[in-house]
Amino acid sequence: MALPILETATYELTLPSKDVKVKFRPFLVKEEKILLQALESGSNKEMTEALKQIVHACTFGTIDINTLPVFDVEYLFLQIRAKSVGEITKLKLLCPDDKKTYAEVEVDLSKVEVHVDEDHTNNIVIDDKKKIGMIMSYPTVNTVDPENLGKTGLKTKQMFEMLANTVHQVYEGDKIHTAGDYTKDELDKFLESLDNKAFKKINDFFDTMPKLKQDVEIENPKTKVKTTITLQGLQDFFVSPSLTNL
Repeated sequence: MALPILETATYELTLPSKDVKVKFRPFLVKEEKILLQALESGSNKEMTEALKQIVHACTFGTIDINTLPVFDVEYLFLQIRAKSVGEITKLKLLCPDDKKTYAEVEVDLSKVEVHVDEDHTNNIVIDDKKKIGMIMSYPTVNTVDPENLGKTGLKTKQMFEMLANTVHQVYEGDKIHTAGDYTKDELDKFLESLDNKAFKKINDFFDTMPKLKQDVEIENPKTKVKTTITLQGLQDFFVSPSLTNL
């Protein structure tokens, strides 16, 4: 006689990048095992692969994880985790006033949203007079080096590698050049011809693009000083000194 198969609750959310509803379920023991093994490895690459596997399985294979913006995947994972092991998580955060004491704070993961800077745009104008510019796409888990996932302030080489993977189109008046029609060397040559002003706009695109963000107030248990800290990106909500009890 076969063992019983337990029913699993199903939930629904809307992807931050577009008005598309996605059904998902909490992760099961088999997915938790994948996650714990990735955590034990200490490898960002394995963590990224685990995240992809879990999100794919828990959304019933209905979406292509590889094409979603990083912030969509991070948001999906955070909501899956909230329904799997509890919406309230405890984080230990370093107090800015003395930079040596940690304070514990509770965060409701179900209320964490993806925020978009009001000045953000994916249309980077390079030359107003000649009407030359670029339309950018958002980094995906496949176009970001796992070692750089969630990091800010990337070095120039890392920025160029990410940039080459996220240029969607280059326009010149009414003429459109689709990045996929050109080789990496051709794209690199074009990007290297940009001036500092254009490169700053590119940096602004990455700095202001949508990301998980939540303000939390912490109190230093020693000095009693209260500080508001902005949690940003999946690592701030998940990879934390206190998150060993999954």
